[in-house]
Amino acid sequence: MVAITGRLRLHPRNKRRRQQKARWFTYVFLIVVALISLFPLYWSLVVASQSTSAVSAYPPVLVPGRSLFHNISRLFNSNEVNVDFWGAMVNTFIVASAVTISVVFFSALAGFAFAKLNFRGAKGLMVVIVLTIMVPVQLGVIPLYIEMIRFGWVGELKAVAAPNLVTAFGVFLMRQYIVQSVPDEMVDAARVDGCHTWRIFWHVILPAVRPIAAVLALLTFTTTWNDFFWPLIVLNSQNPTVQVAVSTLSSGYVEDYSLVLTGTFVSILPLFVLFLILGKQIIGGIMQGAVKG
Repeated sequence: MVAITGRLRLHPRNKRRRQQKARWFTYVFLIVVALISLFPLYWSLVVASQSTSAVSAYPPVLVPGRSLFHNISRLFNSNEVNVDFWGAMVNTFIVASAVTISVVFFSALAGFAFAKLNFRGAKGLMVVIVLTIMVPVQLGVIPLYIEMIRFGWVGELKAVAAPNLVTAFGVFLMRQYIVQSVPDEMVDAARVDGCHTWRIFWHVILPAVRPIAAVLALLTFTTTWNDFFWPLIVLNSQNPTVQVAVSTLSSGYVEDYSLVLTGTFVSILPLFVLFLILGKQIIGGIMQGAVKG
C-alpha cells in the first residue's frame, strides 16, 4: 500500500517530465520540417547568386555568391532574356489582385445566401457546387478555350482572370463559416431594425467573416500567382504571367540555370513578403473569432 502511495505521489512529477520531453520533441520536429521546407528556396538563392556552373559543382555549393544582383539585372533586361519579366510580374499582380477581390466578395455573398436565406433548391444547388470541386480542371480546358476564342480574349489578361472570379471552394468555405459564426438571432435583429438583405450582408456578414476572408484571400492570391497551366494555354510570350515567363527562361537551347532560378526566386519573393506581413494578423483573427460579445 505504501509503495502504491509513493508511486501515486511521484506520478505528477513523471507527467511533467513526459510533457517536457513531448514539447522538446515537438519543437525539434517542427524545426526540422521548417528547414526541409525552406531548403528549396535557399537553394534557389544559392544558384541565383552564382554562375550556371554552380549547379553541377562537386562538392555542391551551399553558400550564396556575389552574382545575385547581376543576375537580377539580367533577368529584367528584356533584350537579353527575350521576355518582359517586369511586365509579367505586373500582369500577375493585376490578375491575382482582381481574382482575389472577386472570389472573396462573391464567395461571401453566395455563402450568406446559402447559410441565412431560405429559397427553393438551396440544398440541391449547394450539393452541385460542392461536387464541382471534384471535377478535374483539365476536363474544362478545351471548352473554356473555345469560349475565349469566341469572346476574342485569347492573349489577354481577362482570359486568365474571368474563369476564376468565383470558386466552389470559396463558396463552401464561406457558407460553413457563416453558419457557425453568425447566429440567426443577429440576422433577425438586423431585420427588425429595418435592414434589408443587402444592408445585412454589408454591415453584419462582412465584418463577421473578416478572419476567414483574409485566409481565403491569401490562399486565392497564392494559387492565382502560382497558376501556370491555364495562362500557358491562353496567353502568349508577348503578354505572359510570371510563371509563363519563368518557363520561357528555361526554353532556350542551352539552359542558363542561374537565370532560371533567379526568376524562380524573384517570383517567390512577393508571396513570401505577403505572408510575413499578413500571416500573423490572419492567424490572430482566426483565433480571436468573428463574433464578439
